[in-house]
Amino acid sequence: MGYLLLVGAIAAEVAGTTAMKYSEGFSRLVPSLLTVAGYLVSFTLLAQTLKTLSVGTAYAIWSGLGTAAIAGIGVLFMGEGMTAVKAAGIALIILGVVVLNLGGAH
Repeated sequence: MGYLLLVGAIAAEVAGTTAMKYSEGFSRLVPSLLTVAGYLVSFTLLAQTLKTLSVGTAYAIWSGLGTAAIAGIGVLFMGEGMTAVKAAGIALIILGVVVLNLGGAH
């Protein structure tokens, strides 16, 4: 159940961060409200996740996969460029999360 809550927390954080891009510096109401709602849901779910997962593991997964997802969204939907260095960085983030989990940190 902890990992399911964590996936929800990551999805909410990614949605909130994506909405932040469209808020134009919090000058547009709907995207600004979606940003606040996304982060509120994300932190609530992350807090629930910490009841069953260690804080180090949960936070590493939440921040790492959220960062990788936002980078991917930027490339796929917002016209951001993908370089070899950027791709390697995303791969290292994902690899780090996998290694952390395989290493028994949870």
